[in-house]
Amino acid sequence: MECAWGATRKKDGFLKRKYESLVGRRGKKKALVAVGHKIIVAVYHVIHKKEAYKEPQLHETPKKQNKRIRNYLNRLKELGVETGFLEQKIQEGRFFTEQQARV
Repeated sequence: MECAWGATRKKDGFLKRKYESLVGRRGKKKALVAVGHKIIVAVYHVIHKKEAYKEPQLHETPKKQNKRIRNYLNRLKELGVETGFLEQKIQEGRFFTEQQARV
């Protein structure tokens, strides 16, 4: 359980996101047990296959990205910055994002 607790404190990792997604539905202790189970399964596969551990890639979903953009716009409004131009570009779908740049 100590390893699971430490893994949930990492800055931005797969196990931390897993913990955060479970803690709201199951509670802290059950979420920690689930993260501990993920670690045990990963260790088993590392030993069995004799390969280094490779953490799964984290993909930013469009829903999370839009939520982050809205939060930043709200922060700018609280600071007194005019955001009308940015909001208009976002509604038009002409706002540049990293995902659009990759395509």
